[in-house]
Amino acid sequence: MANAEHRERPAEASRAATVGDTGSRLRTVRLGLWLLAAVLAVRQVAAVLSTPRGERLTDLETWFGHDGVLQVSGSLYASTRFTGTPFGGLVLKPLTRSAEQALGWGWTFGTLLLVVALGLIVARALPRPVGRRTVTLAAPVAISLLMLSLPVRNTLWLGQTSVIPVLLVLLGCFVARGQRTGGVLIGVAAALQPALLLFAPLLWFTGRRRAAAASGLTFATGTALAWAAIPRDSYTYWVHHRAGAGLGGRADDPANQSLHGALLRLGVEGPLEIGLFLLIGAAVVTLALRRAVRYARDGQLLLAVAITGCAAIAVSPASWQHQLLWVLLTVVGAVGRRASDRPVWPVAVVLVMTLPAAMILPNMAALQPVRDNTVLFAALAAATAVPFLSRTSPYFRTPVPTRYAEPVPTRFRYVPLLPFLRRVLTRPNLLLELLLIRVTYAAYSKVRLAAAGSRERAEEHAHQILDLERLLHLDIEYAVNHAVVEIGGLRNFFDFYYTSFHFAVPLTVLGLLYWRRPVDYRWARASIGFTTLLALVGFWLYPLAPPRLMPNLGIIDTVYGVQDFSQPDYGTLTALTNQYAAMPSLHFGWSLWCGLVVALIAPRAWMKALGLLHPLFTAAAIVATGNHWVLDAVGGALVVVAGFGLTYLFQGPRARPAADAAVTGTGTVPEPRTPGEKPTDPVPVQEGPARS
Repeated sequence: MANAEHRERPAEASRAATVGDTGSRLRTVRLGLWLLAAVLAVRQVAAVLSTPRGERLTDLETWFGHDGVLQVSGSLYASTRFTGTPFGGLVLKPLTRSAEQALGWGWTFGTLLLVVALGLIVARALPRPVGRRTVTLAAPVAISLLMLSLPVRNTLWLGQTSVIPVLLVLLGCFVARGQRTGGVLIGVAAALQPALLLFAPLLWFTGRRRAAAASGLTFATGTALAWAAIPRDSYTYWVHHRAGAGLGGRADDPANQSLHGALLRLGVEGPLEIGLFLLIGAAVVTLALRRAVRYARDGQLLLAVAITGCAAIAVSPASWQHQLLWVLLTVVGAVGRRASDRPVWPVAVVLVMTLPAAMILPNMAALQPVRDNTVLFAALAAATAVPFLSRTSPYFRTPVPTRYAEPVPTRFRYVPLLPFLRRVLTRPNLLLELLLIRVTYAAYSKVRLAAAGSRERAEEHAHQILDLERLLHLDIEYAVNHAVVEIGGLRNFFDFYYTSFHFAVPLTVLGLLYWRRPVDYRWARASIGFTTLLALVGFWLYPLAPPRLMPNLGIIDTVYGVQDFSQPDYGTLTALTNQYAAMPSLHFGWSLWCGLVVALIAPRAWMKALGLLHPLFTAAAIVATGNHWVLDAVGGALVVVAGFGLTYLFQGPRARPAADAAVTGTGTVPEPRTPGEKPTDPVPVQEGPARS
């Protein structure tokens, strides 16, 4: 007995120490997230208040300024600058003097406090049961996402009041004591934004009929008071402008993310547009309310509220950017049976709500209708189509787990530095990969363009490179360029190779790896990501003029034509890209990455040789066309080697999928199953080298 007790005590002490370490890490992470939220808040406030007065808080100035619509006598809608309801004008008009005095600091910090309150309520309203980690981290994460979102940034910048209706609805649903109080708060929100009256049927069908009646009565009372106090303005708003349609900017402006705005942007006008708007709007409301009631009865009231808000966005005549917070709240819904699929919906929503549409979708004419309505499509998807999991689903709390490879022994004990980045054996979600690749490339393009230095500095660096090449006897650019120019067929070949294969080959390699070798796809993707990141640092620190943009060298630009060196900005692509992003050469770097990946993975010798020919042809093309120095290719090779090295350092060697197949003796590995799940077909395991 004594020995047993002696053995149990160290075990209990070990478990207690583990729990203590976990709690300490959670507190550290929570502190870091709160600091991040504070930094984001300070940044947003500083961005607003550091802007000249005439360029910030423009909506607030329009309302409360010296000549604002709430200051002068006459109709609120004498111009289209005031977009609120008559009830909103009635409430705001007595605040005119104090708001004018607090124009700037007071209004901005007041809005900031409302956003913080919104984040705290959202964190409190998460569907139960909630894990300890979620409880600890939910509030700072929610506030940080709100601070990053375009609606909040737009609200702070314009001086809008759009946070208030959202906050009133959440207060009425989750904080107010008593159904009547909650209904009154939601009714006031609907009096400020009429589309929010959709929450009344949600309350009614979920058993909160007193709240529904109170919200409808409050809305009617507020609207009636406005009719009695300012009948002309009420008639103008409700009848002439049809509940606000036509107020503010043009209804077909991309900022209006409602069905009405989308139909106008698609060229549908007149009675046909009105009919389609009413028909589609009725279908959206019906589907959204049915889904919202189902999730509310399932115990996911916050998700139900978010779905109803998304429907309100769609059916409102005008839903401007600062009114679109409801879409962000749908991240609380769980989508997907597999653990690897769970991030797809939250990531997509966060990207849509924090980044401009141009960064999410490429600038192609065929994608213009989608890009103009990105937020609307997200709202419609959340309201009518996204299959959020019920809490009764066995996958809600325990999704199908992700399969990881066994760690591969390394030469160094400290590798991998980030053990949580374990090698995954399953194929990543395609939609998530496409989103991340697109957004990453858009960010890369913006940073690359921003890194452009001055022409004088770039030419000075070019002379340094040329002097070093002469010292090393590598200055072959002029000879190769003019030799190729003399042979028309060879010039055309290198021009085509330079312009056509830079993106096509890496994307093809990534696509084939994703399809045929998902285990290798992950480390290959990580290595090209690190390579590109290191190249951006090079562009920023060392802007370099390529040979074709160096006066008096006689290099002929075979791709873009003769340059006019008398102009301050020369080159066909000066306005589109950074002309001085030459060191290191990503043309050569990405091609070398392709060659090495093919050489490591391809099962046949001729495939490996064919893969290695691509960087050789690319090196010849970048020099022959006058777009890079020889040392640029050397720099590209260095960042590729560093990219592979960082991948190895952080994640360790490549996984050994073949070893898992040996365990079963079949060459396949069965997918892990949760209790009660039917067996699925085994997943084939990719073969390949065990180490990189």
